[in-house]
Amino acid sequence: MRTKLTPILAAALAATAALNAADYTQWGGGNTRNMVSDEKGLPTDFNPGKKYGPKAAPKEAGRLRPNAQDANKAPGAEDIDMSTTKNCLWVAKLGSQTYGTPMIANGQVFVGTNNESPRDPKSVGDRGIMMVFDEYTGQFKWQLVSPKMGSGKVNDWEYLGICASPTVVGDKAYVPSNRCQIVCLDVKGMSNGNQGMQDEGAFMAPLDKDGKPTAPLTPGDTDADILWVYDMYKELGVFQHNATAGYPLVIDGKVFVPTCNGVDWTHTNIPAPNSPSFIMLDAENGTLLGEMDHVASERVLHCSWSSPNSVDVDGKKQIVFAAGDGWVYSMAPETHKDAEGLDILNENWRYDANPPEYRKNSAGEPIKYVEYDGPSEIIATPTIADGLVYVNIGQDPEHGEGVGCLSCIDPKGKGDLTGKALWTFKGIERTISTPAVKDGLVYAADYTGRVFCLDAKTGKEYWKFDTKGHIWASPLVADGKVWIGNEEGELFILAEGKELKELGTIEFPSPLLSSVVAANGALYVTTHTHLYCFKEGAKTPEAK
Repeated sequence: MRTKLTPILAAALAATAALNAADYTQWGGGNTRNMVSDEKGLPTDFNPGKKYGPKAAPKEAGRLRPNAQDANKAPGAEDIDMSTTKNCLWVAKLGSQTYGTPMIANGQVFVGTNNESPRDPKSVGDRGIMMVFDEYTGQFKWQLVSPKMGSGKVNDWEYLGICASPTVVGDKAYVPSNRCQIVCLDVKGMSNGNQGMQDEGAFMAPLDKDGKPTAPLTPGDTDADILWVYDMYKELGVFQHNATAGYPLVIDGKVFVPTCNGVDWTHTNIPAPNSPSFIMLDAENGTLLGEMDHVASERVLHCSWSSPNSVDVDGKKQIVFAAGDGWVYSMAPETHKDAEGLDILNENWRYDANPPEYRKNSAGEPIKYVEYDGPSEIIATPTIADGLVYVNIGQDPEHGEGVGCLSCIDPKGKGDLTGKALWTFKGIERTISTPAVKDGLVYAADYTGRVFCLDAKTGKEYWKFDTKGHIWASPLVADGKVWIGNEEGELFILAEGKELKELGTIEFPSPLLSSVVAANGALYVTTHTHLYCFKEGAKTPEAK
């Protein structure tokens, strides 16, 4: 649902946003992936509202999007009563499982989800979806529809949808689809005509029960305008494990992405050990420009899902990628030819983020990956702050809790930096959360549900806060506060600084697995099923 804005109010909000802050165009807000925002005046007293009961909003069978009959209801989130919200500008209905963190660019909000609340009658059933909404009204604008791979859930797990959101650069948006592809989109959708690739209809057509393509669909005004597609599954022989993940990094006309190469259903066999875990594409046309040496694929523990970042060291750019083998790799955005004639990214350094006692026990025997005290891959994104790299280890949350480690690395080194971290912190358990660093403090969370504040130079622990619910999301530091949600649907607001202060807790009706985003004076919170836009002073329908 969305509130109805007058043209004057919409223009005023847009003008205020332009004065106050900036868009949030990629995971982490920038190439360093450090989730620290300069936003001010964010609301702390807000309410996501209540869902309509069956008497107030009867469910109508077969209807994709009920008409907005009530003054407090609008297409898109018709199950939320806006009169019960507070400081809520709008709400948009998503699918049933949402893992993508929203991106805000050029007056639009982009978010990955699934298709369990379909927007288009020609595309129903299990699909990967990337939805786009108007930033100021929440009005649905267009979507990318990506059918299942057809190779089984070990590659494309049912109902996961598109697990990321795009990186937006200018008039292009780069997003990993659910079927091991990198898709480049026109940010205006079909509103300015069909640019680039002309067979969107075939792209959207699902496979039949025998795995064969069905007839192409007819693209409409609310469908994505695809410019190009790079299929890592077909082109590189990658064996994607369960899902495509990892937010693209776009620098100097190049796109850097993980391939999500991993193990098969046995969790012990690696079907594609010679396929790369990480690649570089041409941002304009999707041509493969380079790939990482396949060492990470040869020893992958589960899958490579982490997002890359970038740091400048001595005037040279480093691309930092944390892989599915539990190692961090730094590469230059240049390549050399290997013995097979492949263009291989030049490596600067590598670092094993697992302490040796997680790899082998006291008898020197390997510890199994699935064990509580065993090694982990890296799913969290490394964070760059003040010229240093901060990285957490962890496993798929489906594997449960286990030992973790947060490392601080100096990227000026060369070769194998294992054992040469500036400091490590083993008080944290497994995590898929990316740390945030501000004013000499590191804020990090683990899957167990705890949030830590550490000294960025030494790793000294200042405080620890237990949310008592599993955490998938990463902390956002904004407006003097630390914002983080948990699996119980609780959003915690903590004060920045060395002293622990809990400022408030907001309860939502479903899990908060995506990270909170602040952009243009507004706070975006994504639950499994809805996207909320909160803004100080937003009025309920009655107040208008």
